[in-house]
Amino acid sequence: MKLPRGRASRRGRIEIIPMIDVMFFLLATFMLASLSMQNLHSLPVDLPQGKASTSQPRAPITLTVTRDDRMYLNQKPVTLETLAATLKPMLGDQDRSIIVAADESSHDGTVVRAMLEARQAGAVHFLLAIRPK
Repeated sequence: MKLPRGRASRRGRIEIIPMIDVMFFLLATFMLASLSMQNLHSLPVDLPQGKASTSQPRAPITLTVTRDDRMYLNQKPVTLETLAATLKPMLGDQDRSIIVAADESSHDGTVVRAMLEARQAGAVHFLLAIRPK
């Protein structure tokens, strides 16, 4: 009498469903990790709320105006008098955008004067940072 060979006669199979699950998990992990690495080069301020489309400039320069009207250019402290001189070498000949991150309780006049000084240095495009609703 001949007994059937149970395991030896079966061929191995590659299951594709678990591999797809692993690939989706890795995709989601890398997406979340890359989002958490995004850095605005600005100091924490209380941004006003609003709706706007997201924009990603090539090499952002961040102008931060704090609650007590102190100004920072990429986290480097500046004044209205030194803003244009500090910003001009950063801009160079490129058409770069400036992200304006102004605290909600900062004076509007200070923000406008800072933007006018940046315009004098050669800045053309300004992006206003807001906190999404």
